[in-house]
Amino acid sequence: MKKIISITIIIYLFSCLQCLSQNKSKIKQTGLNFGDFAPELMYKNINDKTMKLSSLKGKIVLIEFWASWCGPCRKENPNIVKTYNKFKSKKFIKGDGFEVYSVSLDTKKGSWSQAIKKDNLLWKYHVSDLKGWNSNAANIYNIRSIPSNYLIDGEGKIIARNLRGKDLPSFLEKLLK
Repeated sequence: MKKIISITIIIYLFSCLQCLSQNKSKIKQTGLNFGDFAPELMYKNINDKTMKLSSLKGKIVLIEFWASWCGPCRKENPNIVKTYNKFKSKKFIKGDGFEVYSVSLDTKKGSWSQAIKKDNLLWKYHVSDLKGWNSNAANIYNIRSIPSNYLIDGEGKIIARNLRGKDLPSFLEKLLK
């Protein structure tokens, strides 16, 4: 019995290591390393207006992947709102102002829209292709869980990943002029 359990654990750990190894190679293949330019995103907002990530060049941008049905995402939203309000007009070493480019992994427009209103997500860059986990944006950025985010500088280069809670404003403080 102990042998069976030991073998099962070894197989499980081996598969986890394989998964991690595959994810690392995917990240390298997709060019999502710190210092790389963030891939362009161009999706529609709730009013069917196309919004490009590149239109925010010159600002520090948080690319936030979330969904209305995601409890941890909804818990994180107040932190992002507070950070947005504090830093939206600040001058940074490599950017003028702070913006959030929210990418929703919702499939229902109504739920997505209601969550934006209910959580008081003040910024205007809310986009989605309404494909849920099959979202093209999530695929481009290799998103496997939410909430998840990337922080890019004014040049469009990736400078941080998965900053949550107090880590986001703390990191932004270090980037101020």
